[in-house]
Amino acid sequence: MAHPPYALPQAEKRALLTRRTRALCRMHYASSEPYRHIVDRLFGGRTALDFEHLEDAPFIPVSLFKTRELRSVPREAVIKTLTSSGTTGQAVSRIHLDAATAQAQSAALVKIMQHFLGVSRRPMIFIDHAAVVRDRRTFSARGAGILGLLPFGRKPIYALRDDDMSLDLDAVLAYVAAAREQGVPPVLFGFTFMVWQFLVQALEQAGRRLALHGAILLHSGGWKKLEALRVSPEEFRRRVQAVTGIERVVNYYGMVEQVGSVYLENDKHCLHAPVYSDIIIRDPRTLQPLPPGQSGLIQVVSALPASYPGHSLLTEDLGVIEGCDDPELEMNGQYFRILGRLPKAELRGCSDTFQKPAPAGAA
Repeated sequence: MAHPPYALPQAEKRALLTRRTRALCRMHYASSEPYRHIVDRLFGGRTALDFEHLEDAPFIPVSLFKTRELRSVPREAVIKTLTSSGTTGQAVSRIHLDAATAQAQSAALVKIMQHFLGVSRRPMIFIDHAAVVRDRRTFSARGAGILGLLPFGRKPIYALRDDDMSLDLDAVLAYVAAAREQGVPPVLFGFTFMVWQFLVQALEQAGRRLALHGAILLHSGGWKKLEALRVSPEEFRRRVQAVTGIERVVNYYGMVEQVGSVYLENDKHCLHAPVYSDIIIRDPRTLQPLPPGQSGLIQVVSALPASYPGHSLLTEDLGVIEGCDDPELEMNGQYFRILGRLPKAELRGCSDTFQKPAPAGAA
């Protein structure tokens, strides 16, 4: 945590993260019975925690948080419970945070965001409604994202009305005008599909345009819905700029199971791993680690989760590592692209693979 988010070369960062992950594995093995059973049955037991390479660390499927309560602290130590954003009828993940984990996640997020936004607080517009953050003890991934960014905002507003999620254009225009008078371009934040539906399309339908030159739009998630509409990331950025004037549109990859360990887009429009976390690409069938340039399942590893065993998770997302320690970016670490979600049929096959003892070297 003492290091800036993109300061360490990959080899140095990986050595630190491996030691931290080894310590977290041992702690969760001792404190979480479900995690201990997984390690014993799938990874060979306690000896699997003596790994020397990060690729050999035990991992669990991220979907397990939707069906099991996974905690490594007593229930009374939990100060906050996060839930994932699931569609109607879907089970949601429940993530239990104690004070130390919540503080570490917040500190990491601050360092990452300050790299992109600067240290000064800026006017901020959330493309959401205020009701999503009213319960500060239990809230969704949307609420977690907003609360994570609140410390960077100065007198933030919510752009959508509580009752019908419609764009409060008058309030937004007044806020933008006030920010312009102060000479400080605002930061806009929202989940990708909500930005598309409730801001971009709403402005297009109203025939209105915001003058937000110098502003930044941060957005995350929701690409599955846009892909169904055949809206590419390039089209998304183009249409955002057309109706708002925003030229800097930054996507980021993150999940409620690893709050704070977020991967923001670099100037090459690839997602960049900070020093606090990293990714591993695995073959969807064998779960063997794959080299850069080959696509597979994304495993996310984070130094932050101590109150629950979410430090090493196999996701259902497909991705590919595109580069590392790129001097053109002035950002060390790996960067990667998301290719989509594993199809359901293949996902079942991957689950079958995971239920068998992991082959040697695949842990």
